[in-house]
Amino acid sequence: MDKKRCDWAMGNELEQRYHDEEWGQEVHDDRKLFEMLILESMQAGLSWSTILKKRGTLTSAYDAFDYEKIAEYTQEKIDELLENPGIIRNKLKVYATINNAKVFMEIQKEYGSFDAYIWAYVDGKPIKNNWKELKEVPASTELSDKISKDLKKKGFKFLGTTTVYAFMQATGMVDDHLIYCFRN
Repeated sequence: MDKKRCDWAMGNELEQRYHDEEWGQEVHDDRKLFEMLILESMQAGLSWSTILKKRGTLTSAYDAFDYEKIAEYTQEKIDELLENPGIIRNKLKVYATINNAKVFMEIQKEYGSFDAYIWAYVDGKPIKNNWKELKEVPASTELSDKISKDLKKKGFKFLGTTTVYAFMQATGMVDDHLIYCFRN
């Protein structure tokens, strides 16, 4: 018998596996948090399915999302990225990723870890929602507005409120699995 999943994950196998194994799981590892920030920022204007299909190539191209390496990317590396058809080749997003790696490390210095900074917004505990239908799930909230504004103030790019809310869902800060989902 098939598992009952959230409606958005009824499509392809990549979406189903992501939903079943990752989405909504608490993430406290800074490397993984950075990866999800980058993937969510890359998604802006695209489907999540597109990001999942390119995830392997993105991981390889961006040195397994090693923010210390990314922060040091040279123009030569940027040109290489912009010529790679396996990734999102939006020039602004490529430059934003490098910028965001630098800002990410500044936050680590200030707060001890990015995890400590970001999870403080939810007092270290996921917000558990009990949505009955996909149409009830918000694209953003007052909290994602607040986090987005603070991230932008700190210097992050491509992290608007909708992207931040998707990041919160992806990293388990918010549990938006629908009530009938086997993951709820």
